Amino acid sequence: MMEKKIMDETFTVPIGPQHPALKEPSHFRITVDGEIVTNAVVRLGYAHRGIEKAVEGRNWIQNLYMLERICGICSHIHATAYCLGVEQLAGVEVPPRAQAIRVLTAELERIHSHFLWVGVAAHEAGFDTLFMYIWRDRETVMDLLETLSGNRVNYSVNILGGVKFDINEEQADAIRKGLDYLEERTNHYLDVVSNDAMFLQRTSGIGVMTRNQAEVLGTVGPTARASNVARDVRVEAPYGAYFDYPANIVLEERGDLTARFVVRIKELFESYRLIRLILDTLPSGDLETRMPRRIKEGETVCRVEAPRGELFYFIKSNGTDMPERIKIRTPTICNMTSVVKLVIGHQLADVPMILVGIDPCFSCNDRMVILDRSDGYKQQWTWEALRQHGIDYYHEQHS
Repeated sequence: MMEKKIMDETFTVPIGPQHPALKEPSHFRITVDGEIVTNAVVRLGYAHRGIEKAVEGRNWIQNLYMLERICGICSHIHATAYCLGVEQLAGVEVPPRAQAIRVLTAELERIHSHFLWVGVAAHEAGFDTLFMYIWRDRETVMDLLETLSGNRVNYSVNILGGVKFDINEEQADAIRKGLDYLEERTNHYLDVVSNDAMFLQRTSGIGVMTRNQAEVLGTVGPTARASNVARDVRVEAPYGAYFDYPANIVLEERGDLTARFVVRIKELFESYRLIRLILDTLPSGDLETRMPRRIKEGETVCRVEAPRGELFYFIKSNGTDMPERIKIRTPTICNMTSVVKLVIGHQLADVPMILVGIDPCFSCNDRMVILDRSDGYKQQWTWEALRQHGIDYYHEQHS
């Protein structure tokens, strides 16, 4: 009798850095046994733009413009984190009206970000009807941001020491009207993601992360809150006007993709509440205070709650008109570890949905690449040397 020997065969499926399912460049190596994922590795660094190095050669005011462009979706919160840190180093207190306008804009930006994410995630699930409807409604909040700041993407509301723009009664009424419409639509979307049978097939029970796993993996933002981890900087360590307008934390216990949708959509209602409260009780007073050109020597850490989670800024001043060091840690790097852990055991078709569940932003995430050579060679490059290296490399590739 001949014994039949069956051998397990595994395959590695590369996804990225250029791939139709990825809106930004990243590289995943997914090992599968049949259709089941057995291992996953992620490689980042494809969107490195040298912003942290660039800010060392520009003054404090110029860097505000640059840091806003780390991310087009959450530009305001980056500017807010930077301003709070610099103002703390300078010993400057921002007027209450300016603080309130900063928070109001941050909540409008959170609405924009969550609407955008739900649409993208619905598209990955094959639910293009939801994608098109929610992006149609997203235009409402983008119009409100344009009414307030003149811009639909990079709002440039912040300046060091305050804000550029005030809110008049006409703008306040437009915002209230827009929120009334968005709240009605949000109730509908919450019902869809909670009860639609087709949608639940792609999200319910997929990518389940327990509370203990979320804490061990260091997840932040809605990704953590969907696993019942009460982690929200607005609540844990209030900043700006959140002392006067406290936020309520939104939690879910299931920890699956459905919970991550529900948390983000419920957070929209909390943003609507905060914005209306600010509009009804907006403090009077100035919009800015005087800032010194040179920031006294020192260093500080600033934490804020971006739409994706905790945003962390380390700022060091040497007493000149330019920073010595600015280090930025964005939420994506904290949540990425959960992706490579959670995909194991799921089908390959579930990988894009588990990835999109953390709302990744690779351009936000890529700060710096360190090359560790085995011969121990180390060199600290200047900005000009880094620029010349890029030029030389480009010529080599196209010669």
